[in-house]
Amino acid sequence: MNVNGRHSIAPPATRSIQDLRAELTKKIAWFIGASERKITEVPGLLLVRRTAPTAPCSGTYTSSVIVVAQGSKRVDLGPTSFTYDQSRFLLTSIDLPIVSQVVEASEAKPLLAVALKLEMPVIRELISREEVHLPERASDMPAMVTGEVTAELLSACCRLVDLLARPKDIPFLSGLIQREIIYRILSGPEGARLRAIATAGDQSHRTARAISWIRDNYAKPVRVDDLAQIAGMGVSTLHHHFHVLTRMSPLQYQKQLRLQAARGRMLVDGLDASTVAFEVGYESVSQFNREYSRFFGQPPMRDIKALREGKVIEMSAA
Repeated sequence: MNVNGRHSIAPPATRSIQDLRAELTKKIAWFIGASERKITEVPGLLLVRRTAPTAPCSGTYTSSVIVVAQGSKRVDLGPTSFTYDQSRFLLTSIDLPIVSQVVEASEAKPLLAVALKLEMPVIRELISREEVHLPERASDMPAMVTGEVTAELLSACCRLVDLLARPKDIPFLSGLIQREIIYRILSGPEGARLRAIATAGDQSHRTARAISWIRDNYAKPVRVDDLAQIAGMGVSTLHHHFHVLTRMSPLQYQKQLRLQAARGRMLVDGLDASTVAFEVGYESVSQFNREYSRFFGQPPMRDIKALREGKVIEMSAA
């Protein structure tokens, strides 16, 4: 009783971040087993497991949030590096070519993480609601940031993974929990750039249109004047905002997409370097070989041979 003789109601006990992190670690380990990647029945949810540090590996991160329960990983976006681990999540607001590597992982304590693809319609629906209070707009924040992992975010991730044990609940509950996760991200300072990209008319939104065009047409010649027209802004303004978001120029962005696409085509479809060079938009095979060697560290055929022999870690989405 309180001093007035009335029964007091204690607030429900809150779980610590350490307990929630341990719970998420166990859940991921249970559902992923010995696999390195598991595309789950929950739409957009990927589980990741790595048992050793890796060499730098090129790939593309799509619009997503990655929460690490155990271990750590580093991502290089142009000249900017990001480390995400059990205390920092990684938020990617647009498709970005990156170089990543597992920093901390072992057989005894593997890297364990959840990656959730972000759906722009859901983001737009949330930011349109008056009761959702959002932070100030982004300034020079890139389209990739790290943020503090909170107990609320970990709790939502645990409940999302829990659905894998109850498939019949997935159609109804997965969307609700994913909305909660996006709400948690948008409510923090790291969500400012994501909100800007989702907001029609914002400079980030306009720049994202130009970025999407390059992504969908990477094999075609790129004229910055045409990109500026697509974005509805001046050339110098586009250059500035493009660099802010991606930490690279439009031509550098296109080059990385071309080289990664070429690598995938040679590895999966068995194409030779000469064929794939023209397929991804190069006019000169020698230029393709030079740029490929500079980017991946060795000539195309030698690189593909190493990939097939398992000497280079395969490209990863998380």
